[in-house]
Amino acid sequence: MNLVPLIDVLMVILIFLMVTTTYSKYSELQINLPSADAPAQTDRPKQIEVAVTANGRYVVDRTPVTWSSAEQFGTELKRASGGDPDPVVVINADAQAAHQNVVHVLEAARQAGFGRITFSTQNPTK
Repeated sequence: MNLVPLIDVLMVILIFLMVTTTYSKYSELQINLPSADAPAQTDRPKQIEVAVTANGRYVVDRTPVTWSSAEQFGTELKRASGGDPDPVVVINADAQAAHQNVVHVLEAARQAGFGRITFSTQNPTK
């Protein structure tokens, strides 16, 4: 009587589980951040708030701006920076805003020489 070694059986089970299991591409990580007794940061960098609405309108620091070109929009971003050479561009894009409209802002920031860009989000309501 020929018995299959246990390792072979376990290997077949492992292969079966790997093939039939679906893995979530966007899984959530449980992270415990380290704590520190450092004082709060008092000097915050200059922020340029850029809003992109669902219907394709742009607002830079509460001033409506029309899109004509990346160079023109970059000039508006430089004006809003108040001469700060490295401000943070905060993009507040509507969830229904077209991807291209957000890319317009990214391109304008690049042409203006601003490399610090972040996106604003909100916590989902439960």
